[in-house]
Parts: sequence; structure tokens; C-alpha cells
Amino acid sequence: MISRREFLGASAGAALASCAKPAEARPNILFAISDDQSFAHTSLAGDPVVKTPVFDQVARDGVYFPNADCCCPSCTPARSVALSGQHMWRLGETGSLCNYLPKGLRFYTDVLAEAGYEIGRIRKGWAPGNFEDSGRTENPAGPDSGSFESFIENLPDGKPFCFWFGTSDPHRPFDKGSGEEAGLSMDDVQVPGFLPDIPEVRGDILDYLLEIQRFDREVGEALTLLERTGKLDNTIVVVTSDNGMAFPGAKTNLYDHGVRVPLAIQWPAKVPAGRVVEDFVGFADFAPTFLEAAGIDAMPEMSGRSLVPLLTSDASGQVESSRTQSVMGRERHMQARPEDVGYPMRAIRTHDYLYIRNYEPDRWPGGDPPHYSDVDLSPTMQYMLEHRDEPAIGPSFERCCGKRPAEELYAVKEDPYQLHNLAESHPEIATELSAKLDGILKETGDPRGLGQDPPWDKYPYACGLKIRMGPDGRGLEGAPL
Repeated sequence: MISRREFLGASAGAALASCAKPAEARPNILFAISDDQSFAHTSLAGDPVVKTPVFDQVARDGVYFPNADCCCPSCTPARSVALSGQHMWRLGETGSLCNYLPKGLRFYTDVLAEAGYEIGRIRKGWAPGNFEDSGRTENPAGPDSGSFESFIENLPDGKPFCFWFGTSDPHRPFDKGSGEEAGLSMDDVQVPGFLPDIPEVRGDILDYLLEIQRFDREVGEALTLLERTGKLDNTIVVVTSDNGMAFPGAKTNLYDHGVRVPLAIQWPAKVPAGRVVEDFVGFADFAPTFLEAAGIDAMPEMSGRSLVPLLTSDASGQVESSRTQSVMGRERHMQARPEDVGYPMRAIRTHDYLYIRNYEPDRWPGGDPPHYSDVDLSPTMQYMLEHRDEPAIGPSFERCCGKRPAEELYAVKEDPYQLHNLAESHPEIATELSAKLDGILKETGDPRGLGQDPPWDKYPYACGLKIRMGPDGRGLEGAPL
């Protein structure tokens, strides 16, 4: 990973230049979000294979946040959190995958449109789910603009814009073998410690990394267009992902590779460049950030906090003493258990520890056997299913799909892949973090934290997610998520 000294040294000139640039009244917003990319998989974060020069440059021209989370490691709720500025447990149906959008739920796109912003989107916005029944005629992330180039070409003179730059990369399915065919090195792949280090997994990761590179390249094309049209200086550029990698033990889990995401933000007119801010930030912070930057008060229901003070500060490292922890959760993902119940979890993450509470430890976290349908179908999952009885594969399969205790505790610096549960050996730390988690859940109105009947398992699905499995364990039908 690049050192802070190297990072700052490469950015010193850009930092001085950005502070001197004049600022306009209302900034543009470009929100670029990949689909299923873990925090570790940028070249800036130290991955030896993937090349993400655009993400790296946005970070150098602005702020890199190594401790960012999506709040919920599942597409629909994470995107709902980003748009609403609220934690997923405050959002009713849309706190779970592929549900209906509650009527009356307001997003930052609604407020900015009312304030005169031009709103647009490409590809995957708020999804998957049903927004029409709420009375909306357009996707909450914005109307489909066809392309970012078309949107900019048709933008009225002098009108600020807010654009959702969505993508399906690196969401599954991948083109098997595409990474190696493109010249990415199998030998250089860093296999996360919770997965077996075998050629099948290495090849699968290569294909995933290739799609990250494609997303990075497309973001670069968007930034080139903004620079050519003179709009880049006063545009807030956010580059992130909706949740972690679609591999067993990552996506849909509250471990770091499931819920921590890459995040870089630049705003040349306002934000001093070349900083690494280690404060814990999350998806609920985006909406109040965009509103404050536009000169609009945050909506009272928002539970996130604006990042503007962090962005406009000159400081690096831990900037705000109140941002030394984050809370995350998960309810229902796929229809993977009888009666469509989910696997409810909450977690609190600090610089030193990750504490996870599993509310229903008798349920299977990856979905009921034999198919474990809460885990994305993949060459990796297929191999692990077929070889789970072998000594070399069994521990990885158990960590990813086996039943878990009610409490998990990990020392994240010594155990970056969360393999060694310390809840029983360090009960005093688990008790302390459990109490902190309870306090935050109550403060933010989580039904589970308030002792109320949790509603998520009772909500109807808005799209068909049941997967019919073939004799080889592969899905024969189902919706891409």
C-alpha cells in the first residue's frame, strides 16, 4: 500500500493549487458507484494486480477515506442509504434487497431537483426493487440519460447537475478467463485469507479485477469530459462501490470484505488535495454532504452526517473525534430460507475491533443447504460446494457458510480477514462494544435496538429471486442482483 508520505508528496502541488481556485455558489455532483467492489481492490489500497489510475488520481486530487462502509452489504439497501442519508434499519421495506420503495421516502435527488439541479443517471441506479408503486415515474437515482456525454451536451447553460454514474461492474457474472486473457497475472493475485488459495479462486478474482479496471476507465472518460467542458473544478466527484466483492464470505456479510468499500472524493474548488482521512464514514453521510455543499439544510430524518467539514479541512488522519466507529447491519437478501426469512446482523467497527451480533444464530448465514443461495453463484462457490469435505477447502467453506455464534469479535489489525473469533476469550471487550452498539441502535431508531418486533421478514419481495438449482448446483433461473 502507498505510504502516507508518498501519497502526500505526490499531491503537495495539487493541494496548493486547489486551495487557490475560486468556488462557485453551487457545485455539480458526480456520484460514480461500482457494483460489488471491496475496499482492498484498488491499486492505491495496495492490490498488486488491479490498476485503478483514475480512482488513485481522484484520491490524490482530493481525499482518500480508507475506513468507509456501505452500511448494508446488499444492493438495494446500500443504495437506499446513500440516497436517503439514513441507516438501513430506518428505511422500512427498502432496508432489504428487492423490496418496494416506501411512499413518502425522500432522497437527496428529490431535494436537489426542487432546488433547480438537473438530475441524471446511467445504468444501475436504485435497484433491484419496485419504485413505481410508491408513485414515482423515474428511478430515484435519476432519469436514464442514455450516456453521461449526452447528459452534459444537453445540460442547460449555468444549471448545476447531480449525476448518478452507475455500472454493473464488477457484478457477476464475469467472463470466465477474461482476466488472464487480458494479461493479468495469476501469480500476483492476493487471495483473501477466508478463501482457499487455489487456481479456480485465483482465476475468478482475476476476472473480477478486470471488471474493476473497466469501471475505473469509464470514470476517467467522464472526468475527461468534465475537464474539457470546464466543469471539473466545481464538481464534487465521489468514487465508491455499493458493497463488497461477490465471493463467499464477503458480500452480504459484515466482515470487512463485505461492508468496507473504496471511497475517494475530490472537489478542486473547495477541497485541499492529497489527504488520507481515517475517520469512519459511511453511505448515510453522502446525502447530507451533497445538500450542505448545495447550500441546503439536511432533512431532519437523516441519521448520517455531512462530510463537508472533513473535506474542507486541511487535516489528515483522524480529524473528528466523534468518528472513531461505524455501525452496520443486514436483514434479508435472497429468498434463501423457508418462509423467506433473512439473516439479521448488526455490527460496530472501530480502529481496533469488529464486533458482530447475529440475532438468529440457528439460521444458516449463507442460506439453507444444500444450495446456500444467499451466496452469489460463481466458480469459487461452485468449487467450494463440490469440495467442502476436503481438508484444504473445509475451513474456508465453514467460515463462509457455516452457522455462527450469537457474538463475534475480531482484532482487525492482527486479523484482517476476521478468522479468529475472540468473543469468548475477551468477553470484557465484547461486552463494551455490545453496549456501544445498543446505544447507537436505540439512538438511530432501529426496531431491533428498541426491542420492537422486527418487520423485515414480513415484507413481500418485489421481484422474483428464487433460484431453481440444477443437479450440479448451478442456478438455472433467477434475477441478476
